[in-house]
Amino acid sequence: MKNSLGYIVGYSCLLTVVCGVVLALAAVGLKDKQDANIALEKKQNILLAAGIKAKDKVEAVATYEKQVVSYVINAEGKKIEGKKVEDVAIADEYKKPEKERLLPVYEITNAQDKSKIESVVVPVYGFGLWNNISGFVSLQADMNTIKGAKFDHVGETPGLGARIASEEIQNRYIGKKLFDGDKLMSVVMQKGEGIKYDSPYQVDGMSGATITGKGLNNMLTNYFGLYSKYLKAKKS
Repeated sequence: MKNSLGYIVGYSCLLTVVCGVVLALAAVGLKDKQDANIALEKKQNILLAAGIKAKDKVEAVATYEKQVVSYVINAEGKKIEGKKVEDVAIADEYKKPEKERLLPVYEITNAQDKSKIESVVVPVYGFGLWNNISGFVSLQADMNTIKGAKFDHVGETPGLGARIASEEIQNRYIGKKLFDGDKLMSVVMQKGEGIKYDSPYQVDGMSGATITGKGLNNMLTNYFGLYSKYLKAKKS
């Protein structure tokens, strides 16, 4: 009986080790592919925020390589030489004090003339009701008017806060303004839904998702503030 029990325990341990090794090898083998998919999705979202819809992955990569010029700045709006946007993880930067954060910038250039900037895309990151929210916001060449937005979330409530990832909500930001003169106003989602706001600094709210809306407002105010010196200098 003891021998049988020992055999079962030994077999279980061996099986656990073998399964662990197999899973570890699979994770290592898939990591490069997973990283590539994440990088591709990021490029697609940057293009979508700028209003560029690629028909497939190949076109998305080609368009990104042709029209996007990226670099990293600090909170003073100055370029950081030797640092690439691929080396910056927004989620990690979010944990740092605001003045210490690295800030990626994506310039969308003209398809025929790369010296002409059509829009600028900046990433945004914050916290909603249950977890982190994030996205990209595109600004027209005036560095003030929102051209497009692409928001995402980790775990907001389906049908409520999760609506920030829908075109219906994202399109409400198109044409809104960030500045009144030199004063940063940001864009504020209001409480309640079904009201049309003429203000260039307000958008309609989401019914049943007040906390997510506040998180979205805080996220935009925070990151527009971080990029404000850069945007003002670029506008000038």
